[in-house]
Amino acid sequence: MRYTSEPGLDLTLLRGLRTPSAKCGPAAIGAILPRIEAHLAAHDGYVAFSGGKDSLIVLDLARRVEPEVPVVFFDSGLDYPETYDYLTELAHTWRLDLHRIPTDPPLLQVLADSGHWDHSAPVGAAVDLHEVLITAPSRRAHELLGAGELWGVRADESAARRHLYTRGGRRDGVISRADGTTAYGPIWDWTTTDVWAHIARHRLPVNPVYAKLRELGVPEQQHRLSHLIDGGHLDRGRLTWLRRGWPAIFEQLADTLPRLRQLT
Repeated sequence: MRYTSEPGLDLTLLRGLRTPSAKCGPAAIGAILPRIEAHLAAHDGYVAFSGGKDSLIVLDLARRVEPEVPVVFFDSGLDYPETYDYLTELAHTWRLDLHRIPTDPPLLQVLADSGHWDHSAPVGAAVDLHEVLITAPSRRAHELLGAGELWGVRADESAARRHLYTRGGRRDGVISRADGTTAYGPIWDWTTTDVWAHIARHRLPVNPVYAKLRELGVPEQQHRLSHLIDGGHLDRGRLTWLRRGWPAIFEQLADTLPRLRQLT
């Protein structure tokens, strides 16, 4: 896929021609692959794949070690339509052992039932979206596939994620959870530049949502694929981009969640 801002200027080519940093060069990859192999041998588990750029790299690296590694997509029911098409095509092309684990109940129902998105509706109990979107689906995935998880979470994405990886003095990309599961982030210390350079260098197929976000003028630092709406990061213009880029979907959502129109 080509990312072009001017005629004749291929940003993908430019990214691929960059000299790899020490974190994502051949020597670093050579060290990461045995760690992935050891993680899978010790914990089994799966690759958590969101359809985003970071988890794409982790999936690419894991498949070099174990081509049939299980892949899990946590389906909130509110991902971009392009993401669902991309996931289907990638699963076919790469012959993925793909497991779709839906949010139960779907995210849109959770938001509508909360009452926070409609002034005319009674406000219900507080909703723990982390439990709905992450904890509960992950629990089902671990029950099915084992205690291990490979994911694309990176430390430079937020202060909370840096703390996640560095608390207790550990700087190895491994997170040991209280529930007995273990997550390893092979690219935990990569920068966004490292990520795009690796994708370009290895010609990995990227979710087309990124190209659409660029066309809309969304700042690069906000190119994070997530749910269409989850109640978070509303101050960063996500609803405005949704309304401009996917107007029909926005209107359908606003019919169920009327306050969306007030927030754009």
